[in-house]
Amino acid sequence: MGKKVIAPAAINALKEALTNIYWYKSDLRSFIMNTISEPAILSRLNWNEYKRNIVTVLIDFLSRHQDTYQNDLLRLMTEVIKINDFSHLERLEDGKKKAHKAKESVKALEALMKGHSDLVEEQKKYEERRKDIHEKILRTKGVKERLEELQKEYFSLISSTEHQKRGYQLEKILKELFSLFDLDPKASFKVTGEQIDGAFTFENTDYLLEARWQQEPVSTKELDAFSGKLGRKLENTLGLFLSINGFSEDSVKAHSTGRRLMILVDGSDLMAVLEGRIDLIQLLLRKRRYASQTGNIYLKIHEIMMGK
Repeated sequence: MGKKVIAPAAINALKEALTNIYWYKSDLRSFIMNTISEPAILSRLNWNEYKRNIVTVLIDFLSRHQDTYQNDLLRLMTEVIKINDFSHLERLEDGKKKAHKAKESVKALEALMKGHSDLVEEQKKYEERRKDIHEKILRTKGVKERLEELQKEYFSLISSTEHQKRGYQLEKILKELFSLFDLDPKASFKVTGEQIDGAFTFENTDYLLEARWQQEPVSTKELDAFSGKLGRKLENTLGLFLSINGFSEDSVKAHSTGRRLMILVDGSDLMAVLEGRIDLIQLLLRKRRYASQTGNIYLKIHEIMMGK
């Protein structure tokens, strides 16, 4: 017996919901990029087209190749039906009407997904298996011991006043950490003043990394500069900005709208990974998905631990 496929009615409902939940194509693009496992698929799309045409081309392609991309279709469906905040639509002209249309299309998709409970359950098991694999890796003796070593190295830096030396040591810790979780750090991370630049690959997407260890929270201007770097890279490139002392509220708000190109990590996140409370893969997955669902690029570690 062949693999069960998603019914055409559910496929059409997904198209309708994806078309309606975001008014701006940049928001839609961010949502898709942060949800599917192969963001390179986005290069198949013509973003100068009408939104409905873009969605149709994408979903038809995934649907035709369900042997490869069924999990992506199911992930798109499950992430869409989680959306319950439509305030981004309500602020637009005729916003109440647009928000109502989006809510109704999400409800329609949710109703049709009930007929695919077996597929959804299998997809959930797939995600749980992947999470279990990472947690088992985290508990293995070799990984646990290396994390403890890196944690000690990081602790020794916290009280350091030698900023340049601290930067080089943090660079080493980050490169070791990314290698430990098979995130393929590209070349050597480069230290300039209090800034570290690097790159890595996560779930088939290339990421630029920028890390700062400065006294003040990272400002809007600094995130603007990082966003400019990302904008000059290939379209499927995203960014991870690590600021040991966090980010200003204004900077987070400014970059949680429009095309969300980056996710933000702070010292508390890094400590949670080094202490083995969460593995780096799960941290990035949770932050990326939360950004795609809500637009907020700065999900805090205590919110992740609370199951947000």
